Amino acid sequence: MEDYTEALDRIFESRARYKWSDRPVPLELIHKLYDYVKLGPTSVNGSPARFCFVVSQEARNRLAAHAMESNKTKIATAPCVAIIAYDEAFYEQLPKLLPIKEGARDLFAANAELSHDTAFRNGSLQGAYLIAAARLLGLDCGPMSGFHNAGVDEEFFGGSTWKSNFLCALGYANDELFPRLPRLGFEEAAQIL
Repeated sequence: MEDYTEALDRIFESRARYKWSDRPVPLELIHKLYDYVKLGPTSVNGSPARFCFVVSQEARNRLAAHAMESNKTKIATAPCVAIIAYDEAFYEQLPKLLPIKEGARDLFAANAELSHDTAFRNGSLQGAYLIAAARLLGLDCGPMSGFHNAGVDEEFFGGSTWKSNFLCALGYANDELFPRLPRLGFEEAAQIL
């Protein structure tokens, strides 16, 4: 059995970070990150996540304006903040992404609840892929909620079918870590039947 301890530690022992060095995240690395994220499995290969990588100071300030007070500085000072979104009309891409299933597009287009649930669930999953891949590529991550989704949607996705889900600051952290907060034990959060 191969030992993946180092990679697992990088993904799961890493901590959420919110203070950043001045070191920028290279645009080539952002492209490489997406190239890994897009490979992760999603229901019906729908790939509903959409990503807006906010790197300019002007754009980060615009994004921070929609955040709760405790997140404004985290957003404004990170070298990159990904808006993890989902496309409510992801099914329009199904003829390309799922050519082996004729009629898949129409199934989702005709069922708003199924479409929304699929887009949100799988877009969230792709956001988790982004965090895992970013950590493996050497980036620190600061995922966060605590922002006004409707304001972000209007500011960054106005006139489109994209909807924001959560944010993730990306970069090279320089903050001190406090002790890890508790986690639930197996018996508290899992069962085997």
